[in-house]
Amino acid sequence: MSFSSQAKTELCRAPISRRCCARAEAYGILLYCNQFTGSQVRIVTESSDFAARLPNLFQKAFKITFDTLPEDGAGKYTFSIRDADKLRTLWNAFDCAPEETLAHHINFAMVEEDHCRTALFRGAFLAGGSVTDPTKRYHLEISTHHLSVSRELRTLLLEAGFSPKETQRKGVSVTYFKQSEAIEDFLTALGAPLAAMELMNAKAEKDLRGSVNRRVNCDAANLDKTVEAAQEQMEAIYRLEERGLLEDLPDKLKEAVDLRMAHPELTLSQLCQLCDPPVSKSAFNHRLRKLLALSKS
Repeated sequence: MSFSSQAKTELCRAPISRRCCARAEAYGILLYCNQFTGSQVRIVTESSDFAARLPNLFQKAFKITFDTLPEDGAGKYTFSIRDADKLRTLWNAFDCAPEETLAHHINFAMVEEDHCRTALFRGAFLAGGSVTDPTKRYHLEISTHHLSVSRELRTLLLEAGFSPKETQRKGVSVTYFKQSEAIEDFLTALGAPLAAMELMNAKAEKDLRGSVNRRVNCDAANLDKTVEAAQEQMEAIYRLEERGLLEDLPDKLKEAVDLRMAHPELTLSQLCQLCDPPVSKSAFNHRLRKLLALSKS
């Protein structure tokens, strides 16, 4: 599985809870999918996790189903909607009409809240995005055939604190990042902190390979251990979330969950200092071990 596929798999774990966010995510998908017109919606993907998410997402957002679902063993997953009533439901949801629309634009009223804006970014990336294997180079892009949409997405990204670049490639508008830190922040914001951590680890390893200093090599080993431990802890939190157990946790364990998810890059020593009040390293480690045990029970 490619690094881009891994990132999309992680994003598809995000629960579909609020209807407003479901609509915003679906909006991003429609604006960045293969076709969104008054006569048809057509979404094509190679991601099995994205394909599994789409029917639930559109049901939550619009209470509609796809007219055509992927065929078994087709390689790529293709979804389409041709029913006039369903298409009218989609266009009405975004306060526009196909007969009056010469070019797609983002309806900013759909993304006034930060969580909805993030959901739009996630949908756009799932439908039209890719990220390069960080062991080779740093590059994340989101592509669409709608020039106005691409420009308006960049405006939203700037408002959210990101600084993307733009280009045109064979009639396609591309919004992209080439700095590792920007890609890390973007993936984390979308809901893929493990992919961001893998990128950070790959960058650290690149830096470390350029030096033969024993201290640096030692730091690399510690970084690997930190990343592996954090990945295991966050996977445990995801399992608890899927089972609906997070809300019932004691306050101390909830604090450990919040700190680990908010700071995936920090070490155990750094996390325990962020507790209120600060706790010992062994005490915080005990909380994380408890979360691991609960996720496996």
